[in-house]
Amino acid sequence: MIARHVMRFKRAHTVPSGAALAFLLVPASAHAQLPEPVRDMIDAAIATGDPKTVKTVIDLARQTNPDDAAEIEAIRQSYRAEHKRLAAQKAARKEAALRSAGFFENWSGKGELGGSRSTGNSSEIGLTAGLSLERKGIRWKHKLTATADYHRTDGSTTKEQFLFAYEPNYRLGERAFAYGLAQYERDRFQGFSSRISLSGGLGYMLVKRKRMNLSVKAGPAWRRTSLIPSGQESHLAGLAGLDFDWHFAENLKLTQVANAYLQSGNSTLNSTTGLQARLNGELSARISYTVEHDTNPPAGAVKTDTLSRITLIYDF
Repeated sequence: MIARHVMRFKRAHTVPSGAALAFLLVPASAHAQLPEPVRDMIDAAIATGDPKTVKTVIDLARQTNPDDAAEIEAIRQSYRAEHKRLAAQKAARKEAALRSAGFFENWSGKGELGGSRSTGNSSEIGLTAGLSLERKGIRWKHKLTATADYHRTDGSTTKEQFLFAYEPNYRLGERAFAYGLAQYERDRFQGFSSRISLSGGLGYMLVKRKRMNLSVKAGPAWRRTSLIPSGQESHLAGLAGLDFDWHFAENLKLTQVANAYLQSGNSTLNSTTGLQARLNGELSARISYTVEHDTNPPAGAVKTDTLSRITLIYDF
């Protein structure tokens, strides 16, 4: 019997939980009274490596074999102990790998690309592209973001907007964190050739669930704006931000990112709402709507600017 369980474990050793080994911890004599079909059913459940499946099968085995309840419970307890031990080993290996990784390792990200074209009474072409990279460590998280939007109508450029941001994040506890932010923007149609923003402060994860996350952050900021055609402005400001994502269906996710730079003279409010649908594998489609509002923009620029995007996203 032991040899049989060893062979089953060898076939299932790639299962993350390594749960099949737990069956070996129960002496062979403990299973002697269990009917063969019950043993096979429990073996098959353990081989899946899915704790929910194991629980369901063992509960069913107890209900249908009440005289063997003690033996089945011994299997359950052994499985739980071994599952917990192997999970701890896996977590320790993962932590050790993160601690030894260099800065240029363990990055993941996504690329985003979309475009539009219209002809007839007017000829218009629009392109949007984005790149987001993220690296998670034991306590540190680094995020790099770059976006570009370009529109041209009847031979004239009507939008030329660029953004680059770097945000390091240090986890202070289970939910609290400290952040830093360096951001560069260029949007000549909004009246500035460059706008640099630096900020640092504290944040808190208000909601932290498997399918939903909501975090807020706030801190002081410094901004320098190079105006068109000339001139510069520097201001101290306050930054308040919100980041929300909700996987409300298996392949659908709703996101909301909002930031507010509050300062004397001209405050900036920015909000992006997105709906993302996974198509297959690493490929997704996304619809988003961005609103940017300046309370006192440079002369000739409007206060509120909006941008709708339809893009394809590739995760890597």
